[in-house]
Amino acid sequence: MDFEKLKLLIAEGESSTVEFKRKVNSPDKIAKELCAFANSKGGYLIIGIDDDRKVVGVDSEKSEIDIVEIACQFNIHPPIEPKSIEVINYNKKEIIVVEIEESQNKPHTIEMVDEKGRKRRFAYIRLGEKSVIASREMKRILSGLNSNSKPVKIYIGEQEKRLFNYLEKHERITVKEFAKLVNISERRASTVLVKLVRVGVLQIYTDSNNDYFVLL
Repeated sequence: MDFEKLKLLIAEGESSTVEFKRKVNSPDKIAKELCAFANSKGGYLIIGIDDDRKVVGVDSEKSEIDIVEIACQFNIHPPIEPKSIEVINYNKKEIIVVEIEESQNKPHTIEMVDEKGRKRRFAYIRLGEKSVIASREMKRILSGLNSNSKPVKIYIGEQEKRLFNYLEKHERITVKEFAKLVNISERRASTVLVKLVRVGVLQIYTDSNNDYFVLL
């Protein structure tokens, strides 16, 4: 990465494709950002930058690069491989730029302990400047984006027609709203909506509360 591009990334601040870290002390602290970039459109993890864009530099490039590589290989399932890891001198301070490409092997997950003390694997995606846990529907859509996923066949029946009529009037719908609209279980509603996303009829969006679906 050349100096001018790095300067522009820092000036623009954190976004869906850029994350700043002052320092990294353990793989756990950065795994979710790396995972989220791989599950989304890719991005840059820039180490040695405060959240307020102040360049502070890193103390030990080798130590922090080792932590990045450990996170990619051992904290994320399946493992990911950074496109590049560069040490760049920026105003006499060393910073590390890790570039992660959008993965072709989604969804990538991280093993964590849930609120009930159980070990579970969570997929992360980027939502604006944050890395958030992907919903069940989003994980299934990510799986369907893989090149080796099976083609989807869909039948447009009465439930789907009622869905389309609703969306023409209201523009968006959630899994819960669709289940209530056509009187089916939320699991069944989720399956129908995910299939419609995979065949290119609907688009899924995520906000701070939940997922919603719109017509393309």
